[in-house]
Amino acid sequence: MIQQIVFLVLLIGFSALFTVNIRQIKKNINLGKDVDRSSNSKARWKEMIRVALGQSKMVHRPIAGFLHILIYVGFVIINIEVIEIIIDGVFGTHRVLSFLGPVYGFLIGSFEILAALVLISCVFFLTRRNIMRIPRFWSKEMKGWPKTDANLILLFEIVLMFAFLLMNASDSLLVAMNSSYYTVEFSTPISQYFIPLIGHLSEVNLILIERASWWFHIIGILAFLNYLVVSKHLHIILAFPNTYYSNLESKGKFANMDSVTNEVKKMLDPNIDPFAITDDTTPERFGAKDVKDLSWIQLMNAYSCTECGRCTSECPANQTGKILSPRKVMMDVRDRVEVVGKGIKKEGEGFDDGKSLLDSISIEELWACTSCNACTEACPINIDPLSIIVDLRRYLVMEESAAPMELNNIFNNIENNGAPWQFSMSDRLNWKDE
Repeated sequence: MIQQIVFLVLLIGFSALFTVNIRQIKKNINLGKDVDRSSNSKARWKEMIRVALGQSKMVHRPIAGFLHILIYVGFVIINIEVIEIIIDGVFGTHRVLSFLGPVYGFLIGSFEILAALVLISCVFFLTRRNIMRIPRFWSKEMKGWPKTDANLILLFEIVLMFAFLLMNASDSLLVAMNSSYYTVEFSTPISQYFIPLIGHLSEVNLILIERASWWFHIIGILAFLNYLVVSKHLHIILAFPNTYYSNLESKGKFANMDSVTNEVKKMLDPNIDPFAITDDTTPERFGAKDVKDLSWIQLMNAYSCTECGRCTSECPANQTGKILSPRKVMMDVRDRVEVVGKGIKKEGEGFDDGKSLLDSISIEELWACTSCNACTEACPINIDPLSIIVDLRRYLVMEESAAPMELNNIFNNIENNGAPWQFSMSDRLNWKDE
């Protein structure tokens, strides 16, 4: 009975903490401007199933993609057993789903095989990061916590899988000993290889190992659930809404500002008298200076980023030595929205620390972007760094006049000559007389 009470306290406590953190993240995402992406739901469901559930963009890099799918499938399917663990923990039963008979044995055997595959995949990914030292994992934005975060999660999954297999191995030995409480036989295709390590132990010690592994496994999963919300692995949850609400328009199509579009239409419409227009409403800001100027979808993109670096490794600006890294842009946005969210929680809606996104994302980075959309195309979950870069550049151009000299020359020529070139309209056809 005491164990059941302890289990309930832990389950409720971890669940409550997870709920509080998720609500805060939702509040932070809602700091962004409202954007309607509810149209074409059929295409959106199809995109979510294809990209998030089907992992279709992961396999563009076959080896890493295949191993990621193994971890993804293993993580989802093995955690089906968490349902049984929770029931056992609440009601004090042991392997309550064993009434399924041979099907139960098959399921446990399948879980063990998947656990072994997850172990192999995690070891491979640790090797890639720390021994093979893949360049995109060693960029300057990956120093410190991002590097530690990536290694921690892989080590954590390895330990969880070992605990699962050790629990099964000790349980199967106790069944063979006809120990009371341990009466369910099941398939042990992988955990049987742990038996030589613990087979010499007494029944009491085996029970201790089985119970310790059981408690470690469930507490580990509950802790992992709460770790998600403070790490890059939040994409496990957000990949689905992120792909559902992703931009379905052609990659080269930019979103125009409605206020600017309406002004242009008024200028070009001969039936409108510009002096008779009394509507003097203007947008709060042209483009984006801080996170509140971005849309909620862009902020969700930032929280969904798993820092894999595929965007940066495909970025032509980055590959030619420019300082632009689309991954860093997304990380900077996420860090900034966290700061703003905490500030608002502490000081209220009037929070202002005098900083903005432009304090962490430099002008040089923004103007290094060629707007080619390679980053968006490369992202496994359809994150769109370019839209953020464009909005920040809009602010620089339209409010700060901080465009590069070459662009300012073009703007002046368009204003004075009606064309990007440094020729007046009257001289534009002089070339024909040469």
